[in-house]
Amino acid sequence: MIVINIILFQIGWFACVLSAANNHPLMGASISVFIIFSHVLLSREYKQEIRIIVIAMAIGLFLDSFIISAGWITYTSGMLSDSIAPYWIVLMWALFATTLNFSLSWLRNKLLISAVFGAIAGPLAYYAGMKLGAVEFVNENNALISLSIGWAICTPLLLKLASNKSVPINKQYRNFF
Repeated sequence: MIVINIILFQIGWFACVLSAANNHPLMGASISVFIIFSHVLLSREYKQEIRIIVIAMAIGLFLDSFIISAGWITYTSGMLSDSIAPYWIVLMWALFATTLNFSLSWLRNKLLISAVFGAIAGPLAYYAGMKLGAVEFVNENNALISLSIGWAICTPLLLKLASNKSVPINKQYRNFF
């Protein structure tokens, strides 16, 4: 199940980034909504998963909107306002939330490691998005530093908020087969 979780996250990530880069952000957003909905439907603790997805989306909306408002980053499509993060990037935060009790659960009680992981992986994802044409760094240094700090704080915070110790990792998804 962990491998499936990783694969679905990557499919959603690439769908959002590539469709946004090609000025069709709704396509990637639709695929991501389907993945997120499927994740919730299959989760044994679906209420907890919905809760952490909503929290992650709110945090992502705030962080990305702050970085946009600071003038350090912009997006090539999907922006409904000049200072608010595009819907597809907020959905990517929701996709990230689907990994917290699954493929990233090994980071759950490792505060420092999860902060370092976030500080590196978060900005790398945005950098990859820039290379693929979905993100533009207006001020690359400030953007990467703020993303690194933001993700260093958000990753351990979201892992703690998502922590689901009542269900073993190999039993997180319902067994329909």
